[in-house]
Amino acid sequence: MRFGGLRPRRTPAQREESRVTESSGRRPIIAANWKMHHDHHVAIQFVQKLSYLLEAEVFENGDVVICPPFTDLRSLQTLIEADNLELGLGAQNCYFEEQGAFTGEVSAPMLAKLNVDYVIVGHSERRQIFGETDETVNKKVKAVLQHGMKPIVCVGETLEEREAGATAEKVSSQARAAFDGVKSAQAETCVVAYEPIWAIGTGKTATSADADETIGVIRGALRDLYGVTADAMRIQYGGSVKPGNIAELMAMPEIDGALVGGASLDPDEFAKLVKWSS
Repeated sequence: MRFGGLRPRRTPAQREESRVTESSGRRPIIAANWKMHHDHHVAIQFVQKLSYLLEAEVFENGDVVICPPFTDLRSLQTLIEADNLELGLGAQNCYFEEQGAFTGEVSAPMLAKLNVDYVIVGHSERRQIFGETDETVNKKVKAVLQHGMKPIVCVGETLEEREAGATAEKVSSQARAAFDGVKSAQAETCVVAYEPIWAIGTGKTATSADADETIGVIRGALRDLYGVTADAMRIQYGGSVKPGNIAELMAMPEIDGALVGGASLDPDEFAKLVKWSS
């Protein structure tokens, strides 16, 4: 069976029930980060095509999330809900204040009104280009959680930090800072994305073993904060993920999914990636 309004969207409780059938206790999640690509017309066409390319079994095996630009969110919300698609809807960013004189910003409650499921927080491009700090990321994580959505919290090291042997220190400190003051019950719903900055959009990818090892370090930092709760938190890999390397990455025990950039911009390519990861 293929999608197109033919199958009711599962409730959160039903999704949770299927999640615990995973051997790790963690349900895989593949998220498309379109960045500054696709207007709302293209976005609608993309999701319509994707919904017919993905068979129902894909959604039994994991979550698939689309994170478009802000201007596409309402159009995709309407499409997903009207056609009962099981795709999750994500935003690429938000501001931590609820309202006020913050020209150009979008708040968490605004996104919640659009039934956004996930919000990417602290992506390296936000940190490097727009100067977001660990403190800012932490405030955004709390704002997203306060309004019933799940943050996808990005951490990762630069090439210089990697070559200096500082990867573990960098990702651990970013993870601890992002979740400072976040309670265990809230943290369990969150997603973390390990994105080595040197691999984003470069065509370079960390080896599956390296990615798995670093994600294990991140989980260890979270375990220091939350104990066994950290074992239930999903951690993705991001950085030049493609259909050709997704299967190897997903075979690693610590990797629970992928945050996909360039390969998510074409529905055929993204569908292949999602299928090969399930």
